[in-house]
Amino acid sequence: MSELTSMKNIGKEMARKLISVGIDSPEKLKETGAEAAFLKLKQTYPRVCLVYLYTLEGAICHTEFHQLPEGRKKELKAFSDSLKK
Repeated sequence: MSELTSMKNIGKEMARKLISVGIDSPEKLKETGAEAAFLKLKQTYPRVCLVYLYTLEGAICHTEFHQLPEGRKKELKAFSDSLKK
């Protein structure tokens, strides 16, 4: 599919969605950052949820998404919640 699938947490479906919003490489994802990438995905795929955000952050940090530090997860959740207002 792409080099994106070589990153932790990124499968074919996630890679396809990222490519469709203009994020087509690990470098581009790192440049964009988890929050901005999630925002782009959310605009095109309104049903993406908080787990996507954790997954993106995990990919950037080379960590399984469920092993992200609690503090960072709280920040990401607050960001996700702010989009719902």
